Amino acid sequence: MESVETGGAPRRSMSGPGGTAFLLAQLGAHAAQRFAERLTELDLTPPQAGLLRAIADTPGRSQQALATRLGTQATRLVALVDGLERRGVIERRRNPDDRRLHALHLTESGKDLMRTLGRTATAHGTALTAALNEDERTTLHAMLTRIAEEQGLPWGVHGGYRH
Repeated sequence: MESVETGGAPRRSMSGPGGTAFLLAQLGAHAAQRFAERLTELDLTPPQAGLLRAIADTPGRSQQALATRLGTQATRLVALVDGLERRGVIERRRNPDDRRLHALHLTESGKDLMRTLGRTATAHGTALTAALNEDERTTLHAMLTRIAEEQGLPWGVHGGYRH
């Protein structure tokens, strides 16, 4: 089914080029790029922001557990942890149950950064969905959540960690 002109903008088909899956991918790439641009104002990269959020969600997890959760190689995670630790926003603490493991925690500076990051993410979501009213935003969120769950995607983990 081809797109049809409807008073200025082409109507998009639900299949083929411009179909639902394509639009989700297009919007996802656009959203990720725009969010990365916003993060530069905080001197963060998307992987750093994701790691901070993962640590904030479950403080005290080991580096190995976080690498598994995020689907990334442990060596890549160590480099991210090192950079955030140098910046003073996270800290490694010895796990009292297993001294070979390091538990990761936000510092007070890290907690402040997370609050700023939360405001940035909210502003990003609002800007990205500006064409929708509040009810439509709620419906869209519910539908996308249902799709992500059905596809077995882990909550809060961006697929970019695996690459």
